[in-house]
Amino acid sequence: MAGRPKACAVRVKAFAKLNLSLRVVGVRPDGYHEIRTVFQSIALHDTLAFRPVAGAIRIRCSDPSCPTDATNLVWRAAERLWEATGRRGPLPGVSIRIVKRIPIEAGLGGGSSDAAAALRALCALWRVRLPRERLREVAAALGADVPFFLEGGTMLGVQRGDVLIPQRDLDRAWAVIVVPPFGVRTADAFRWWDERQGGGPALANDLEKPVAARHPEIAGLVHDLRGGAMQAGMSGSGSAVFGLFARRDAAAQAFRRLTGGGRRVFLTRSIDRAAYARLSRAAVRALSS
Repeated sequence: MAGRPKACAVRVKAFAKLNLSLRVVGVRPDGYHEIRTVFQSIALHDTLAFRPVAGAIRIRCSDPSCPTDATNLVWRAAERLWEATGRRGPLPGVSIRIVKRIPIEAGLGGGSSDAAAALRALCALWRVRLPRERLREVAAALGADVPFFLEGGTMLGVQRGDVLIPQRDLDRAWAVIVVPPFGVRTADAFRWWDERQGGGPALANDLEKPVAARHPEIAGLVHDLRGGAMQAGMSGSGSAVFGLFARRDAAAQAFRRLTGGGRRVFLTRSIDRAAYARLSRAAVRALSS
């Protein structure tokens, strides 16, 4: 007689993003900001592991500042996906381990990327097949950036950033990312923009000037990186700033120069859409009974 199918564990990578540009067009009737942004995937990533267990969902994270309760986007992704399947009964028990490398409140999309990774992983773990558009709707309900992390590469995001238009992938570039010893909440960055009414036409990121007015270190880091990078600026709502370099040795020189002072500094590279699809695929392995 055939035995029961073995349970599976799933491991998946959640890659960070940069905002190569971010223009705030205005405020929508629903209270969200209308934006126009160019997203870019980079190789810096978190790693998430999912394992079926008896009982309820539980999350552990290597970063103690990351919430592990129902406010975590990964937990919310699990709930939303289970609802979307139309299956009856309570949410299955699953143990989730997050190894966090993407800094929190840095404008690099770590929480949103983790949520998208959870959707991919749990589709594999629960043997869920949702139409692509339905999965994108689930992602958009979790947050404006989450749909991008189902696609990756270089994308134009409009409206809230959740309507995506594929762009020609950025030529391979090396990125130096500098994260000051403080975070910036997205809601604060947009409120500061509202108070200032814009960042000025010379900036690729309209949030950079109002955020740097509260945190001058950001302006100093951007100025430093612009000395050798093809492009430099603040990513998203901050606090991370980045410089893009055509050559790894030039990026490594900037990495060494900026390391220290209580900052976290990363040397990484851009990822195109094809590589993103390959690298972010969920890895499934059978568990022994």
